[in-house]
Formats: sequence, C-alpha cells, structure tokens
Amino acid sequence: MDSILTSITNPFSTLNPQLLSIILGASFAVFICFKFILLSPLSGKKLPPGSLGYPFIGDSISFVKSQKQDTTQEWILNRVKKYGPVFKTSILGSKMVIMTGQVGNRFVFSGAADGVSFNQPTSVVKVLGKNSLFEMSGFRHKLIRGAIVNFLKPESIQRFASKMDSLVRQQLFKELQGKDSIKIVPLMKKITFNITCSILFGLPDGDLKDELLKDFTLTVKGVWAIPLHFPGTVFHTAIQARQRLCQKLSTIVSTRKKQEDEGNVDTEDDNIVSCLLALRDENGQPLLEDEIIDIFLSLIMASHDTTAILLTLFVRHLSRDPEVSSKVIEEQNEVLKAMKENGGKLTWSEIQMMKYTWRVAQELMRVNPPMLGSFRLVTKDIAFDGYHIPKGWQIFWVAPGTHMDNNIFKDPEKFDPSRFENSSKAFPPYTYVPFGAGPRVCAGIEFARVETLLIIHHLVTKYSWTEMISDEPIIREPMPYPAMGLPIKLYPKN
Repeated sequence: MDSILTSITNPFSTLNPQLLSIILGASFAVFICFKFILLSPLSGKKLPPGSLGYPFIGDSISFVKSQKQDTTQEWILNRVKKYGPVFKTSILGSKMVIMTGQVGNRFVFSGAADGVSFNQPTSVVKVLGKNSLFEMSGFRHKLIRGAIVNFLKPESIQRFASKMDSLVRQQLFKELQGKDSIKIVPLMKKITFNITCSILFGLPDGDLKDELLKDFTLTVKGVWAIPLHFPGTVFHTAIQARQRLCQKLSTIVSTRKKQEDEGNVDTEDDNIVSCLLALRDENGQPLLEDEIIDIFLSLIMASHDTTAILLTLFVRHLSRDPEVSSKVIEEQNEVLKAMKENGGKLTWSEIQMMKYTWRVAQELMRVNPPMLGSFRLVTKDIAFDGYHIPKGWQIFWVAPGTHMDNNIFKDPEKFDPSRFENSSKAFPPYTYVPFGAGPRVCAGIEFARVETLLIIHHLVTKYSWTEMISDEPIIREPMPYPAMGLPIKLYPKN
C-alpha cells in the first residue's frame, strides 16, 4: 500500500533519470517556443523572406568577408535572386530589411515614410557620433543642412574654384615632382583631404592635417565593422582614433570660436565651422561643441573619402580602357587651348567644358558606387510591399539594386559613359543614387564634381601612367579601394 501511495505522490519515481531529463528538457523547450514564438508580437506577421543568421552576429561574418573580397554587390544580388527585392537579415548588430529597386529607394528617400528615421546601426553611431548628419532629423537637421547647402551652392563654388585649382596644382607638384612611381590611394586621400580641410574648414597646411588624415582613415574603417569593442578589433581601433580626432577637432573649434568672439576673422576666410558657430536653434541657443565635432566628422566622410575613391577608380579605369582614356585626354587638351586664350588660367568656363570627363565619373559611380548604401531606423511597426517590418529594425537601402538593373540601365555590366550624354533621356527618379536622392540628397555634389574634374585635368595633361599590379583586387573598408593602394608607373609629359 505504501509503495502504491508513493508512486501516486511521485509519478516519476519509476522513470529512468535520463528519460526524466529528456521529458523535462522537452517540456522546457515547448514552454520557450510557446512564450517566444506563439506569444511573440511577431506571431502571425508576414516578415520579409530571408535569414537572420546566427544569434547576435547574424550574417555579419559573411557580409564583412564580402567587403574584403569586393563581392558585396554579389552578396546582395544573390539574396535578391533567392528572396526577392525585399529581404531580412542581421548585420552589424542589427536586424534589418534590405530594400533594392526603385520602389524601395523611393520609400526610403522620399521622406514620406512615417515610422522611418535616419538613425544608424550601433557601429555607425559609435564611430561618427550621435550628432552626425547621418543621425539627425527634424528641425535641427533642416537648420544645419540649410547652412551647409548655402555654403556649397554653385555660386559659392565658382567663387573659390580658382583657390581649389591652385591647391590641386600645389599638392600634385609637391607629391609627384621627381617621382617615377606612386600609390594612387594615399595620394588621392591626401589631396582631397587637404582640399576639404582648406576650403570647408579653413585649416592651414602642416602636421595637424597629416595627423587628422591618419586618424580619420582608421575611424572610417570602423563604420561598417562588427561592433566588438576590445583590443585588436577594427571597431576598437576606430573608436580610439575617433577619440584622438575629437580632441584635435575640439581645439580647432575652440580656437575658431575665440577668433570669432574677438573679431579677428576676415570675412573672406568664412568656412563651415564659422557657419555652424553662427547657427542658433529654435530656442536661440548655439550648437554644442560635441555637435559641431560630430558634424565635422560626417562632413569629412561625405566630402573627402567618397571623392578619393572616385578619383582612384578613375585613374585605374583610364589605365585599362584606351578608348575612354583617349577621349578624356582629347577633351582636356581642348581645355588647355581655351586656357591659353585666357592667360593660362583655369576658370569656371573651362571647368564647364569637361562634360565627357564627368560622364566617365558618373558611369564609374554607377558600376562601383563609393557608398554602397545607407541605413534607416524603423521607429514603429510599418508595412512595405505587403510585409511587416517591426519597430527597432533597420532598413538598408542599396544602390546595386537599380544601378545593375537591365530594365533601367541596358547592358549594365558594360562601361558606357554615353548613358549620361543626353539629359533629356534622364533615368527614372530614384534609380541613379550614388549621391542619394530626395530631400536629403548629398549637398556637396557640385563640390565633388569640381574637385574631381580639376584633379583629373592636371593629372592627364601632365602625366601618363600604367598600373604596376594588373590584377590588383578591390576591397571595401567600407568603401571600395584597390587592396595594394594602386601603385602606378608615372611618365611626365612635356
């Protein structure tokens, strides 16, 4: 009788301990599934197709690997083939939906998508700062963007085009004089960085610029890195470089503010730092120094690194494509003739003659856009194309979805600058997006155009060159650069 009572009060007493463990484990698993799946707020919601990969790291490893191998476009387009133009994944510490195609671009760029903000993934925010231009929205963004657009309007660029030309000539002479070979990547980074710092921020030449460039290069590498903050990681190195940058930039901003307060600034020396110091928010308060530093960083990234990439790829392509190269040289020789009639000066009129050269640049940005894409934060549950996108996820728009679409760009693998020849045959809106689109399109397009044309003009009229590594691969960190720095053999022209 006692044994019967015991078995009733303890029904598992006769079970094998291993079997008991299996039953308990299965019960726990069922409970977890019920709680986190059946009771999940996403239960019954139609999420975009795709895979979130491993916990926390998601698909970050394969994504970063594709960056190193310059197969990021393939990484995206292969998933488009598998899942369609909208799919989910998890990279850089965030769950996200990747959107490709004109409809997705319009949704992201038009500014009409309620529930979508411009907040970036953790790695971007930590590296560029919570007050960067990529993070701002609302009145503050409108205020600051307005000041930048005003400073970079075409008439302003016309005013300092001759100064830009002088800086380009000086830098090329300094870096190339007496050399028979050079690495193009560091050359273009240095020249564009110096022009950006001189024209936009009023910084004098010297060791400070070299120190800023070194730390900025390390900082940018952390933008799309896995956000693991311990010694030895790319992200940790980027954060340390950012800290050094902020210290130097703080000194620059403080010095400029002191000069402004004391009235020791010539009106001809106005720059973006002066514009930012003069701004007042809706409460009449000036911008904080931390805000100006973060804006400073994001402006350098937007105005310098992307142009350096474009110029590097331009030099690389001219060494590989004799037909395009001869047409660019022919156009630039015509510019030289016009300059002789103008006393040897390169004016705004001559810059406007460089139409074919800029079409080559446009085609380069179509085939290999300096910025593959960018991020948006979903601030509340939204729907797109019949799919549910949860609050807290990121949206990642990417350029290859339209740039390499045969329905938009015929024979997209072919390099063809004539695509941009006839402005009356403009491409559909939100399909050619190397500078973004809509109300937040890059404010520095004209600055980048003039800077690119001036540098290419002086290179092709003073030198010819050949690549020293014919099969040099491209890697993204996160932007596309030749892995060995694109060393070239230089041949000065008479």
